[in-house]
Amino acid sequence: MAYGAKRTDKAVSAPITSYFESFDAARLAIHREGAGHPVVLLHGLFSSAFMNWIKWGHGARLADAGFEAIMLDFRAHGESDAPRDPAAYPPGVLVRDASALVDYLGLEDERYDLVGFSLGARTALHAAAHGVLRPRRLVVCGMGLAGLGEWERRAAHFKRVIDEFDTIKPDSPLYTARTFLKSQGVDRVAARLLLDGMGDFDIAALSNIAAPSAVICGVDDNDNGSGRELSRVLPDAVFKEVPGTHLNSVTNAALGEAITAFLVQR
Repeated sequence: MAYGAKRTDKAVSAPITSYFESFDAARLAIHREGAGHPVVLLHGLFSSAFMNWIKWGHGARLADAGFEAIMLDFRAHGESDAPRDPAAYPPGVLVRDASALVDYLGLEDERYDLVGFSLGARTALHAAAHGVLRPRRLVVCGMGLAGLGEWERRAAHFKRVIDEFDTIKPDSPLYTARTFLKSQGVDRVAARLLLDGMGDFDIAALSNIAAPSAVICGVDDNDNGSGRELSRVLPDAVFKEVPGTHLNSVTNAALGEAITAFLVQR
């Protein structure tokens, strides 16, 4: 089925999970749904492919529109390995994992699309800006300009959640993140190593992104700065707002609808 071709039976099979070895032999999970033009989807911090893309039907919506949704679980997340060796988290580790996935699947430059939410958006932008990945179209969700250039500040917040996990009370500003981290069963040791291996982003590198892009953010999402501002810096981008905050915009069908609408364009 060609991408953008609407299914007529409305039946979408459940995602199929498989595994591959990344650049350092870490075993990473891939969840695939549908058939057609490939779309690689990267989830957010402390989340998973299931929580960001499968549970709320975004992968199914892409499949219904004639795409193949290829949803990666980052290392230390979901069903992927969570190594506790600091050597498993070199600089740019998530970009390298995404690149290893594209190589493993044999996806050719500009023959696939790339979608990321929050941390996944940051990873997708980094990969595209430095020529590691060359998608046909790029969609970044839940990300603004400040979330790229002020990563150390954001990372410090999440490190506090991990370091103070057992003492955080319901009235603490860290409590929401703690609750989500606990609900996802994330290995806190591995997650902290991952945070330590990530640095600030060179905003000037965004000018290298050639792919038509969409920045999609919740109307009340201010966690990573202004998505509209980010769209103005990207060479060829549109900005779209959907209902919700940073945490709940991904639960809204409008997010999947906006992603799909952008990707079906020729």
